[in-house]
Amino acid sequence: MNTLKLEIVTPEGQIFSNDVKSVTLPGKEGEFGVLPNHASLVTLLQAGVIDIELKDGNHDIVAINWGHSKVDENSVTVLADGAVSIGGSTESEVAKSLEAAKALLKSYCYCDGKNGIFC
Repeated sequence: MNTLKLEIVTPEGQIFSNDVKSVTLPGKEGEFGVLPNHASLVTLLQAGVIDIELKDGNHDIVAINWGHSKVDENSVTVLADGAVSIGGSTESEVAKSLEAAKALLKSYCYCDGKNGIFC
């Protein structure tokens, strides 16, 4: 099976590190998907979710507030200012992780009082 190595790192430490089938990232110019043997690139990431397709076909979701990604043929490294893994084995764990993700995104956004909310 063709996979690529995904690492998601924040100033607090590593959030995710594993071989995956694919990953979808919230690029500054829009979402983009990465499969094994992707062309190399470095890009900015905006606030949003990283959708990770695991080797078994299941998906993990990680929310980030902003960051950078470096893509090579067989690896993706995400350096994020803040990240929260969304998931859990119980409904209460999932609810807690969703609240943490909302708080993370809210901390990055601001309201200027006239023109709305900006992230």
